[in-house]
Amino acid sequence: MIDAPDKELFERALKDHDARLAAADLQIWVGCEPTFTDRLSTDPEWLVAALGGDKQDRAERMLASLYRPGALVMRSVGRQYPDEPRPRWSIGLYEGRDDPWLWDGPIDPLVVAAGVKSSDAAELARALAADLRSIGWFAQAVLVPAALPWRVMASPKTPVPAADDPRYARRSVHDSKLPADGLGDELAEAGFYLFAIGTADKDLCLRVDMPKFDDVSVFRAVLQVLAGASRRLELTNLIVSGYPPPVDKTVAWTTLTPDPAVVEVNLAPSPDALAFFQRLDSVYCAAQSASLHPFRLQFNGEVSDSGGGGQITLGGPTALDSPFFRQPLLLPRLVRYFNRHPSLSYWFAPAAVGSYSQAPRPDERVRESFDELHLALALLERQEQPAPEIIWGSLAPFLTDPSGNTHRCEINIEKLWNPYLADRGRLGLVEFRAFRMARSATAMTALVTLLRSIAAMLSQRDVNEDRLVDWGRELHDRFSLPSALRADLDEVLEDLRAAGFGLDPLLESPLRNAEHRILGRDELDGVSVQVCRALEFWPLAGDTASQEGGSSRLMDASTQRLELSLRVPLGQEKELDRWRLVVEGRFVPLAKLADRDGPIRAIGLRYRGFVPLRGLHPSLGARGSVDMLLYRPDDGVAYSVAAHEWRPGGGAYPGLPVDMDDSVERRAERMVITPATAEEGEAPPDHALSPYCFDLRWL
Repeated sequence: MIDAPDKELFERALKDHDARLAAADLQIWVGCEPTFTDRLSTDPEWLVAALGGDKQDRAERMLASLYRPGALVMRSVGRQYPDEPRPRWSIGLYEGRDDPWLWDGPIDPLVVAAGVKSSDAAELARALAADLRSIGWFAQAVLVPAALPWRVMASPKTPVPAADDPRYARRSVHDSKLPADGLGDELAEAGFYLFAIGTADKDLCLRVDMPKFDDVSVFRAVLQVLAGASRRLELTNLIVSGYPPPVDKTVAWTTLTPDPAVVEVNLAPSPDALAFFQRLDSVYCAAQSASLHPFRLQFNGEVSDSGGGGQITLGGPTALDSPFFRQPLLLPRLVRYFNRHPSLSYWFAPAAVGSYSQAPRPDERVRESFDELHLALALLERQEQPAPEIIWGSLAPFLTDPSGNTHRCEINIEKLWNPYLADRGRLGLVEFRAFRMARSATAMTALVTLLRSIAAMLSQRDVNEDRLVDWGRELHDRFSLPSALRADLDEVLEDLRAAGFGLDPLLESPLRNAEHRILGRDELDGVSVQVCRALEFWPLAGDTASQEGGSSRLMDASTQRLELSLRVPLGQEKELDRWRLVVEGRFVPLAKLADRDGPIRAIGLRYRGFVPLRGLHPSLGARGSVDMLLYRPDDGVAYSVAAHEWRPGGGAYPGLPVDMDDSVERRAERMVITPATAEEGEAPPDHALSPYCFDLRWL
């Protein structure tokens, strides 16, 4: 949601990006999973729980806002975890891409509510059966003693079973436990389609449970029959529910589902960045209309994402037209490129990163696995045209978390060409999971253009033809610092420019922005001093194996990391060398870094921010602040810099921050700089100091 003139310029930049990819004869479709929360609520469904409260009502309000005439509102089923009695709800919009007028039947009461008479269920069942017979199908309506009691069995080729067949009375998919091997429909597999019709108690209108269809053209034809029968009966509302609809490149299927603390939107893929932005912008507007937010503001001004992440998916118009199959070496090159550029793993990530996060890197697994990945990539690249099953089979064992979970990894290929994931495994899709939820549609779209441009560049040639980089300890040391990550991102952007896929400044700007990390900054005698939130790599608390079966895991998030950085304009690097840093009485050397804006001196400062109920190091206390001394030995100029976890002096905040400006003020309040007296520090403990970090927990 941006101002009209800015939006016009932004869309112009997207058109230019799309034109570059089209000129290179590349089709890279993109989808995403934005998540939204009520940042002001303390109710469980907006903090930890997937279901409950008004979450479904909010999602329905979002859907009503997204609805456009001609779309079908469909209520299907979402995911189900072992401790849940039935599948979670899922509501969606099914739309035609070329012909937006896909459905001309009664509207779901989520959009416009009106009542119907109770006798309509029998009439609709008989009318649907008759109309299916009129187009050459076999069909009959049967009354059974079950919920949604009127059943219509139909088949385009085969006479349907007799009315006393017990399969007519099967339970609704909404009330059945999802099988471990995926959602199947035995009747549909045998060529029979069972519709269940009744009155929905809550909405007081008719509901039709749809069977499973695999073919979009058949499904659309059946929808036309259902719409015609409903109109003839003058129904004003109709709920269409049941199995999820089939999808191909002619239709768009967007769903809203519950997840812990958020409403998750599974946005239908778009063929280009402009279409993606326009669709995504409407989703952000719909969330705002339901008083939902893509971020959270903490009491002390810290900014976090919604809590559900913001994954992005790349693919093609069809599975076999996926860019990862049309250019079979693209995926191996992406794996290598992400390995060489940790900014793609960490710069856009949520707070939890590292081996036990939801999206670890392949080199954050065990050592032996990393060595084998070298070989897997080499063997793939020896083949001129590896088949989809070879690409997936070669890389799937390595794109997992340390426990082997194929869903938890930064580059997720579960839906690339996976024969073990029923219905959804062979879609030609690659999901990028190491992304926090973006605060705006422009920010997420900018990230999409970055990924599409990297894929386009690597489709043309391999930028780095040598082996994977073995970062070792440097990965979690140097690249914990925002300054190092931004410098690495600048290298990526330069690679894109050199390859002819450079991004417009309007797209680069939100990519390089990290204002949410900054506690405060100030100008001190010719240098710019900044303290910001750095990355920390949290471990699991407790037994790892015992936590793998659940939907969440307990992490020790008590360790925090700050970055202190000093900057000067280009050409004045010698000024940086005059400054020294003392932290808690210990001399700490500053690391040399640089990005496109100039030279930097920086260091990470690691400490325990709170004592968890369950975590590592039970005897280790927490720090309320990190106290630093910056000084120049040559002239005695010195400043005390204190970074507080909470407001200086303590005391409660009046409430959560009202807006982003309020959160900026609260963070700035926590950084206190005052003139001081220069003093040399003692040498730090050996184990406390690394090239890019000083660990205060050793003091």
